Amino acid sequence: MRRDLILRVLGKLLVPFVLLFALYVQFHGDFGPGGGFQAGVIAAAAVIFYAIIFGLPAARRFAPDWLVESMVAAGVLVYGGVGVVGMLLGGNYLDYFVLDHDPVHGQHRGIFWVEVGVAITVSGVMVKIFYKFAGRRRDPDRA
Repeated sequence: MRRDLILRVLGKLLVPFVLLFALYVQFHGDFGPGGGFQAGVIAAAAVIFYAIIFGLPAARRFAPDWLVESMVAAGVLVYGGVGVVGMLLGGNYLDYFVLDHDPVHGQHRGIFWVEVGVAITVSGVMVKIFYKFAGRRRDPDRA
């Protein structure tokens, strides 16, 4: 794709908007279709799109392996941390009602942070799977 100038320019223009759309899906997931899983897949699709146009090494500079692997763990920690905070505040694990003085706001806040954790984990896992498959070398003995 090094010679396809139009595709490269459009790719650089589209990737930020795809990431912005992932944020939109994340933050408006409780008002309509969407949420953490969908937002994570859309964000990962932006990195994969970037890798297809500019190559795997460029994508690994854009989203390095250490960052992608950290995202997998960080998302799980955010998800689990919401449950632990609920327990520390006197509720059950993932009991969102205790996260605020108003139980409705606590419920909203808890679900929001759980969905953030899901988005981070899903995005990291999808990009890591892509990196593993795209980085494989072809075996010349196998045809």
